[in-house]
Amino acid sequence: MNTQDKPRITVRSNQFSFGDPETVLTGQIGDYLGIFTHNGDYYTPPISLTGLVKCTRANAHHGSALFFKMNMATRYLKPNTAISLAEFRKSAYDWGWCGQMYFRQRKNVLGGFLRLEHLPALYMRKMSPKHGSNRFCMLLEGAKRMDFEQDEVIHIKEYDPIQQIYGLPQYLGGLQSMLLNEDATLFRRKYYSNGAHMGYIFLNTSAELSEDDEITLKDQITKSKGVGNFRSMFLSLPGAENESIKIIPVGDISTKDEFQRVKDITRNDVLAMHRIYPALAAVMPDNEAGFGDIEKISKVNYHNEVVPAQQVFLQLNDYLPGNKQIAFDVPEFLTDEKPDNSKSKKG
Repeated sequence: MNTQDKPRITVRSNQFSFGDPETVLTGQIGDYLGIFTHNGDYYTPPISLTGLVKCTRANAHHGSALFFKMNMATRYLKPNTAISLAEFRKSAYDWGWCGQMYFRQRKNVLGGFLRLEHLPALYMRKMSPKHGSNRFCMLLEGAKRMDFEQDEVIHIKEYDPIQQIYGLPQYLGGLQSMLLNEDATLFRRKYYSNGAHMGYIFLNTSAELSEDDEITLKDQITKSKGVGNFRSMFLSLPGAENESIKIIPVGDISTKDEFQRVKDITRNDVLAMHRIYPALAAVMPDNEAGFGDIEKISKVNYHNEVVPAQQVFLQLNDYLPGNKQIAFDVPEFLTDEKPDNSKSKKG
């Protein structure tokens, strides 16, 4: 047969995706937006408070660290008539996640001080000077707001060198590690949830596959996805040459997985940004020696973290009458310690 009489074989290029693309990060909540006024009435926060409060649920260690620091700040509070324990805990949590807290001063008909009430920091705003000095408002549903009188609200905030209207939390530098930890977890969950265990490229280098066979093969691969699916597939191509079908792994999770490494590194970053010792964060040690003496670690944590947190709340005493000052107890492990006063006596 003449070569010109040979049937022509047309090789078609056909490709399709195994999943829809998804965004990795929907927004940059840590972007510094600056301070502006909303219609000239109140100042907008420099970063997204809504984004920050959503991040409290994004990572197990970040969310737990905020509650841990709240518990440490309130653990030694002495009972008082200025603020209830419930209101104090809410304020301590606000301080942890957004670096500021708000209190409303309740007074009697004669103007005497009664008590402090917590105001949710997520909705509080500093009003512009046209409404008077030191005035705040609280945003309500339906584009409404509640305006407070001058000096009615006490605002305690973390220092920000760029602006002095709102406070910022201390952990902002670790946000990316916290979000990466969340991304790694979500990626693993989606991998198992959608059943996309065929993480490879199916490459056909032979012309023996008809168009109907390609459609059938595509349909079978697509059906391999789904919750609980983990299927094998048999493919018969009579007359095909060796290595006509090639399987190129792409996302094989069983070969080389960086999941554990990413989780460990980002976990350490999250604990570091909150300055919490792993032994106090319910983290399992990686070595047999463990994390050391937990009592000594607790003492160091008390001096380095708990006492400074208490000093933040002691600023409230500048606004409280003498008979309603707040104070904190000293932990037992400090009162039980007795200094070594033994000295060699000379005869």
